[in-house]
Amino acid sequence: MTVVKAFFMLAACLPLVSSASSLAIGTTIAVRMDTKVTSGAEAGDKVEAVVVAPVLIGDRVFLPQGARVAGTVKSATPAKPDARADLLLEFTELTLPGGSKMPLSAKISGLDNARESVTGDGLIQGILGTETLTSRMDQGLEKLGAKYARFADLLGAVKGAVLQKADTEITLEQGAELELTLTAALDLAEVSPIEKVTPIEPAAELAALVDAIPFQTTAEKPAKPSDVTNLMYIGTREQIEAAFQAAGWATAAQLDAVSGLETMRAVAEQRGYKEAPMSTLLLEGRPPVMVYQKQYNTFAKRHHLRIFQRPEKFQGREVWVCAATYDTGIDFSPENRTFIHKIDSQIDRERAKVVFDLMYADKVKAVALVERPKVPTASENATGDKIETDSRMAVLLLR
Repeated sequence: MTVVKAFFMLAACLPLVSSASSLAIGTTIAVRMDTKVTSGAEAGDKVEAVVVAPVLIGDRVFLPQGARVAGTVKSATPAKPDARADLLLEFTELTLPGGSKMPLSAKISGLDNARESVTGDGLIQGILGTETLTSRMDQGLEKLGAKYARFADLLGAVKGAVLQKADTEITLEQGAELELTLTAALDLAEVSPIEKVTPIEPAAELAALVDAIPFQTTAEKPAKPSDVTNLMYIGTREQIEAAFQAAGWATAAQLDAVSGLETMRAVAEQRGYKEAPMSTLLLEGRPPVMVYQKQYNTFAKRHHLRIFQRPEKFQGREVWVCAATYDTGIDFSPENRTFIHKIDSQIDRERAKVVFDLMYADKVKAVALVERPKVPTASENATGDKIETDSRMAVLLLR
């Protein structure tokens, strides 16, 4: 498979809409904020972001990674005790890497790993203070205090020492990732060839390697089939660590009492925990060597992956395989007596996310998308979530 075709098929996992000459209304563009903006901003404040996933027309890149979008704050309202904060941004200009500019009409349609919601007209709405777990605890303590004042005061002191009041303001930090949707067609001004990456050769040797490696992990407790591997990295451990660090991913903490308490605090305070622990999955009985995740301001949603070292080599280089999934929310498992994440069943989207993040960080030298006839297109993980995939493995030769 050529790098152009692999690149196209990876990008096709993203919800994009295009024609031969323009990007149509409704096309989505993944961007990363370059400026910080909050619900305390002033109307007219400038905002900028960078495109982090390519938009394709056919086998040509229409919007490459690194293109820039700019706009302004249309309105912003700080939070009140009984009212949500809100923030409305409008993006009006696109700058391509070569420097050419063109008008853009786009609204925010999604926030990656965020606790806030987005309305159909692009308005970001914050969380309501009275809906947070910490607020509900306060309400319960207030009722308890009516009968047992001293006991309620004691519990309140304990709560205050452990938990902080949830911050209900909207803050889009530099690095926050958004989804923009075109509200007017974007006419084709220029296209660019795929640059910086080449095919991985020899293709037949790579296909044989991918086909020989086990494809499904197993949960440690209880022992059940779980996530499907969907990425392979060719390179050193140091190259992998540098790639994910450059791409803004964080390592996960060890699953223990300390991380469990911090997880509980993150849930109660409705905030992120970028080092949140992960359950242990095994591949051929061995735990992952590295684990990475990418959160923003909620524990409930995150990109996350586990990396396993393989004994095989490719052209003398080390080989690592990876199971990457996207956590869409949390639930409580009575069986495991802990919080568990629910995943997006379409794991190919997470495969594409990882590839484009590492490419944007300029850590990928070559890429391939390899068929795996033995891998089922539908299965389940250890907690019963559905897994759907085209069965291919993305292979990255790292710089």
